[in-house]
Amino acid sequence: MFGSNLRSLAAEHQSVSALARDLGINRTQFNRYLSGESFPRPDVLARICDFFDVDARVLLEPVDQMAREAGPISSEYLRDFMGPAIQTVPEESLPSGFYQFARRSFVRDDQFVRGIVLIKRDGANTFLRGFEPKIAMAMQGIPTDARAREYRGFVMQIEDGVAATVTRRNAMTASFNYLSRVTSFQNNFWVGYVARTVRETSSSTRMTRMVYEFLGTEVSKALPWARKAGFCQINDLMPFHQRLLQPNDPFR
Repeated sequence: MFGSNLRSLAAEHQSVSALARDLGINRTQFNRYLSGESFPRPDVLARICDFFDVDARVLLEPVDQMAREAGPISSEYLRDFMGPAIQTVPEESLPSGFYQFARRSFVRDDQFVRGIVLIKRDGANTFLRGFEPKIAMAMQGIPTDARAREYRGFVMQIEDGVAATVTRRNAMTASFNYLSRVTSFQNNFWVGYVARTVRETSSSTRMTRMVYEFLGTEVSKALPWARKAGFCQINDLMPFHQRLLQPNDPFR
C-alpha cells in the first residue's frame, strides 16, 4: 500500500530524480519505496508525510481515500448536498481543456477582461486553473508574479449547468462562477455570471455576466488567446461574445 500511495503522490511530479533530491532520499532507496520493497525509517517517513501533506496512514490506507475523508465537502454531513454525485461533472457538460473567457471588468466599468482557464480532471473531481492579468493585479497593489496571480477552483454539476468556487492562493480572493451551455453551431459556448466575495461599494461591481468558449486540449490553440489576456474594449471581443455578454442590458 505504501508503494502504491507513493507512486500516486509522485505522479504529480515530472522527475522522480528531482523529487528524490527534494526529499533528501537516495534515488536507489526511493525506487525501493516506490516498488514496495522496503519501508522508510520513522524520520524519513515524517519527511515524506510533511512534503506531501499526508499523515502516517499512508502506510496502510489508499491516499485517495484519505483525501476524501479529509475534505469537508465529502464529509457525511454534506455528502447528499455536495458529495461525489454533485462533484462528478460529465465531460459532455464541460469538456477538459482550454477555455477563453470574457466579462466586464470589476475595477474598470468601461472595459472588459478576457483570459484563459484550464479545466482538468483528477478521478471524479473537476478543477479549474488560471492566472489574473498582471495589469489588474498591479492596479490593486498586489504582486504580479505568477504565484500571486494564479487561481484555482473546483467545479460541481448542478441542475441546469455547472458551478465553480475559485480562489487565489491562501483564499486571498474568492469568486463564484455559474455557467450553462449555449446553443451554437459548434456547441462550444457557455454563458453565466461571476460574483466576487468583496464588500459592497458604490464604485465597483461585484457581479457580472461571463462567457466561456472551449478551445480544445492543444496548447498551440490556446496560446494566441492567452497573449491577448487582459483589459480590452467591448469592440475587441468576438461578435458572439458581445452578443452573449449583452453589455447594454442591466444584469439581473
